[in-house]
Amino acid sequence: MAAPQTPDVREPALSIWLTEPSIAAVEMGKLAGYDAVVLDIEHGLFDLRTLDWLIPFIRAKGMRVIAKVLGPERGPIQQALDFGADAVAIPHITSAAHAREICGFAKFPPLGDRSFAGGRTSDYRGFTDDWVAAQDRNTHCYAMIEDASAYDEISAIVDLPVVDGIFIGPSDLSLRRDRGAYAVTEADLADIRALARVANAAGKPWVLPAWSAAEQRLALEEGAHTIVASMQYGAMLAGFTSTMQNLREIQNDVRSTR
Repeated sequence: MAAPQTPDVREPALSIWLTEPSIAAVEMGKLAGYDAVVLDIEHGLFDLRTLDWLIPFIRAKGMRVIAKVLGPERGPIQQALDFGADAVAIPHITSAAHAREICGFAKFPPLGDRSFAGGRTSDYRGFTDDWVAAQDRNTHCYAMIEDASAYDEISAIVDLPVVDGIFIGPSDLSLRRDRGAYAVTEADLADIRALARVANAAGKPWVLPAWSAAEQRLALEEGAHTIVASMQYGAMLAGFTSTMQNLREIQNDVRSTR
């Protein structure tokens, strides 16, 4: 692994994580001050028609869209970008050779092998060489690092021109590094820190889902580009649970005074 490098002092972007489409969740995220939305298309309830209206809605709110696509395949990557996603996070990249091929679907030739669609991103017109260059520059491709083999080849992965950054997947990485269920252990945090420092050394941004204080502190200390700090279902459960606990406390207090 590369030696530690002083991270960028700029403030990280803060993101919410959606597992199902919800205009209200996007609006509440914006009201709360978040900068971006991760769409978990891989495990969530998003079809193509939904992405076609949800992605431009999020962008119209002034928030960045990171689409965690269905899988490491051409179709899902190109569709998310054609709908207007600012970035794609590609799950289960297994090696530098795999990243070179799969992340290439997010970049136009000669850099990669993305196919042109004359739709939303080109204002429903044709295209120019300047447009191609702007697309390759402004739409980002994040290789998800959640497999042990990708962890082992992280330096070669971040050095690829078709890889704009990495999106760390701590839960799968823990399983695939033989630590069992992810528990935010010191070993888990050490893996995240090591990946972050390699990305920083290469000048590539990195994204971290960080639900706990320990993960959030690490992300801030190491200079994460984007911290995904709140999950749709987790936030709902926390709200429901907090209200129930408060009500139970009041209920017990009332009972004790009878």
